[in-house]
Amino acid sequence: MIDEKLKENMSGVDHKIIVMSGKGGVGKSTVAVNLALSLAQKGFKTGLLDVDLHGPSVPTLLGMEGEHHTQDESGKIRPIDYNENLKAVSIGFLIDSRSDAMIWRGPMKHNVIKQFLTDVSWGDLDFLIIDSPPGTGDEVLAVCQLIENPDGAVIVTTPQDLALVDVAKSVTFCEKLNIPRLGVIENMSGFWCPHCGKVSDLFKRGGGKKISEISSIPFLGEIPISLAVSEGGDSGKPFSLSGDSSDEAASGFKNAVDRLMQNHFADKKTKVIN
Repeated sequence: MIDEKLKENMSGVDHKIIVMSGKGGVGKSTVAVNLALSLAQKGFKTGLLDVDLHGPSVPTLLGMEGEHHTQDESGKIRPIDYNENLKAVSIGFLIDSRSDAMIWRGPMKHNVIKQFLTDVSWGDLDFLIIDSPPGTGDEVLAVCQLIENPDGAVIVTTPQDLALVDVAKSVTFCEKLNIPRLGVIENMSGFWCPHCGKVSDLFKRGGGKKISEISSIPFLGEIPISLAVSEGGDSGKPFSLSGDSSDEAASGFKNAVDRLMQNHFADKKTKVIN
């Protein structure tokens, strides 16, 4: 049964989207951060919750390392404001060093995630994007159990067969918990060369579409590897803000977000035209 205090705190959040992956190293956090930024660019009030407690990437990806959460006058945790439409919460904003290890068992992690949902002054949001750790363990289970009726999950994979085997577990996880599958994004789908403008298949392509067809999940699109993605992750300047329309990764991601909105949130009208 949902906690009434948590329910009250989440009452101002219209839509809650969980970003999942079956395994690590597929760029799930990069997708989550750029999804949140893309929604914020469209004028939607957006929250980004990082529940990857053992490997929080959000502070680095947003270029906000060194920032720390404070409390408001009511004692609640203040999110970190990235801009006027995006605010973020992460365990990375509560620790002194990115090298500090969180050596926690399941109950402790559950309590921290509950606090992030209950005791953070989220306010009114159009979207809350939740960046979960890889797999189907304690953190993502806690989120799904604590939140009442999340809108669903966006599942991130790479094209290799090994990744597809693991992403199938995320699909099954959602089925067992009655979490809607909003779509699949195939990340690292080839390499886009900024010199010749062509995409080379480093691994292979089509794996995300294959799992989409097998599992009857919408296929949102392919995002190739590009220098803008890797450099943006290291520098804290997300690639979705680059404005480079020739970059296949940026355009592929924009198309994926547009499909997500058209498929599931068509009633949400864009408030700002960028």
